[in-house]
Amino acid sequence: MDMAAACVDDVGKPRASRKVCVIGAGMAGLAAARELRREGHAVTVLEQAGDVGGQWLYDPRADDDDEEDPLAAAAAAKPVRVHSSMYASLRLLGPREVMGFSDFQFVPRKSAAGGGGGGANPGRDPRRFPGHREVYLYLRDFYRAAGLTDAVRFNTRVVRVAMAPPPCRGGPGDAMKWVVRSTDAGLWKRCSDDQMAEARCVEEVFDAVIVATGHYSQPKLPSIQGMGDWKRRQLHSHWYRVPDPFRDEVVVLVGCGDSGMDIALDLLAVAREVHLSAKSVEAAATPAMSKMLARHANLHLHPQIERLCDDGRVVFAGGGGVVAADTVMYCTGYRYSFPFLDTEGKVAVDDDDNRVGPLFEHTFPPSLAPWLSFVGIPRKVMVPWFFEAQGRWIAGVLSGRRALPSEEEMTRSVEEFYRARELAGVPKAHTHDVEPHKMYELGEKYCDFPRTEEWKRELMAIISRNTSDDMETFRDRDDDSDNVRRCLQEWYALAEHQAQDEEDPAAAAAQAPVHSSL
Repeated sequence: MDMAAACVDDVGKPRASRKVCVIGAGMAGLAAARELRREGHAVTVLEQAGDVGGQWLYDPRADDDDEEDPLAAAAAAKPVRVHSSMYASLRLLGPREVMGFSDFQFVPRKSAAGGGGGGANPGRDPRRFPGHREVYLYLRDFYRAAGLTDAVRFNTRVVRVAMAPPPCRGGPGDAMKWVVRSTDAGLWKRCSDDQMAEARCVEEVFDAVIVATGHYSQPKLPSIQGMGDWKRRQLHSHWYRVPDPFRDEVVVLVGCGDSGMDIALDLLAVAREVHLSAKSVEAAATPAMSKMLARHANLHLHPQIERLCDDGRVVFAGGGGVVAADTVMYCTGYRYSFPFLDTEGKVAVDDDDNRVGPLFEHTFPPSLAPWLSFVGIPRKVMVPWFFEAQGRWIAGVLSGRRALPSEEEMTRSVEEFYRARELAGVPKAHTHDVEPHKMYELGEKYCDFPRTEEWKRELMAIISRNTSDDMETFRDRDDDSDNVRRCLQEWYALAEHQAQDEEDPAAAAAQAPVHSSL
């Protein structure tokens, strides 16, 4: 069956208004909440932090400030107490032109020369690849302009989400309902699991729940011989904030992905030596890596770690050398984690392969749809564009304007997707890596969400090529095509109008949003 044909827009059918809980007020949660509001749903967003932003809300603290053994806690999948994994120097890998909401572009706000403080907007960062704080400020601007200030309940930790018993049901078609239990986030951080059972919690019943908690918080650790006995410092990159504590140290970074290479560059100015350990030296030896190694005499590339010795030595596999290290940092990614979610086994996280399933189009669990959904599961997608498309699809299905395929058809689609990936040799751990053409298809097939503009896709291809070529200079290169340059000039023409609106959030919320029609 054609999945797109199944998700029809029932023209003329009255819209149902649902009571919906969105968990998380980061980029994904805000995108979903705005689409739900537009569709006429009653939205409550529960956010554990004291502000919007999610991962982009930088927290200088780290979990190891409180944990006796944070690495052991992470290995046991104990929920982290600090959500953000941002480090102080982090800047965007993608340009701001492609990271805005479809009708609220990520335009630079006017600032004093030099881009730092002062001027009309102190603290704003007008660079094309700004730092993390600028993204947080942009999300806060969006939250206000979208009229969501009354929808978000801050400092609220969700501790359990479960299907309501039958007496709580009884709506149209005896629709499923959900009981959401939450508590004060500060209390949750101070209490043990046993104490939480006795803590004061609030229980509410919702028609539907959208999980938008992100997937860059719960550390994923490798299994290396000797990890448990190594006496020196070990940490995951989740806990990394600034380079100063590693001054004059020999640091081994496990993992050569974006965060591993970026943190290595951050450490090189203060560390005595930085050693990168890669699963495959051949795969890691990109032009960007080769240039980094040539520029920095204190940077070294090695194969995987064979074992850690209790005297501080790090032994690399295949005769890759031995290093006496002060610190080992694991830049090994994150695992999906929803410790609050009880679906009676209908949705599960495969801990070995880091796959959430079954999910139809990475969004709906077939047996619980549309009353439970997820926004933000996929990786390697254009955000927040993809989150908006997911949110619009979910909102339309909940209102009854759009229909999902049957449970059996969605289940079959998921199984076929799994088989196709397996036959293509794609590891299960990459289940939620979405190919570009599939990313754009979701919006077109299921909710008539417009494709992102062609020039933006062209721009992303240029940036991707430049990043692979030189990790240190790609943000400063100016080799856009003539078409991209022309469209950028038109895009920046939006800046003055939108920035004026942002100066007065109340007025901006009352005005029609600024659209990008390039």
